[in-house]
Amino acid sequence: MNLTLKIWRQANATSKGEMVTYPIENVSPDMSFLEMMDVLNEQLINKGIDPIAFDHDCREGICGMCSMYINGEAHGPDRLVTTCQLHMRKFKDGETITIEPFRANAFPVVKDLAVDRSAFDRIQHAGGFVSVNTSGNTQDANNIPINKHDADKAFDAATCIGCGACVASCKNASAMLFVSAKVSQYALLPQGKVEATDRVLNMVKQMDEEGFGNCTNTGACEVECPKGISLENIARMNREYLFATVKG
Repeated sequence: MNLTLKIWRQANATSKGEMVTYPIENVSPDMSFLEMMDVLNEQLINKGIDPIAFDHDCREGICGMCSMYINGEAHGPDRLVTTCQLHMRKFKDGETITIEPFRANAFPVVKDLAVDRSAFDRIQHAGGFVSVNTSGNTQDANNIPINKHDADKAFDAATCIGCGACVASCKNASAMLFVSAKVSQYALLPQGKVEATDRVLNMVKQMDEEGFGNCTNTGACEVECPKGISLENIARMNREYLFATVKG
């Protein structure tokens, strides 16, 4: 496959960026998108050009690092995959592919396609945890019976990898799907009940302070989420938040 890549280049957080066009030839349809980017970077290095910066780590779809906005879609045209799981057979020979970083005020560009998503970490630190008794009298979690329906819902929410595709896909750059997934995975389990009130209040407060937009139920976040996180979690978080404010 011969392709034309239009890629966002930005030297640092303060510099002005621009789209730069790169032709690339002999791309195998079996390559992953990141493998294709590696080939391009190798060619750029051989020409003495600064390689394109992008985040990546596990390349197994579980770390959420490979955040790229490809042809107007977070993680590209496939569904339920991250960029590292996207294969070049999803594109056609001769196609022009536009590659940008995730766009959101709360995700400032670090360089090229790499953005700072530490806002998600700060939201998690604000309440995405449970207290654990480390006194030596800790009970085995398996001793606490949990309804299977609730356990399944909690596991589904916990599959969120914090990649930021929900934010990038939302016209308001809302982080509600991410935050609601982190709230839900604890709210559905007995271990998470102790701090339930403080958790949802603190995490929503931190989300607002980070500058994420409001949710208007467009549903783009669920469509683009590589893990298929359901909008049901947003409804659950809203109920948790309402209960916490009334209790409060």
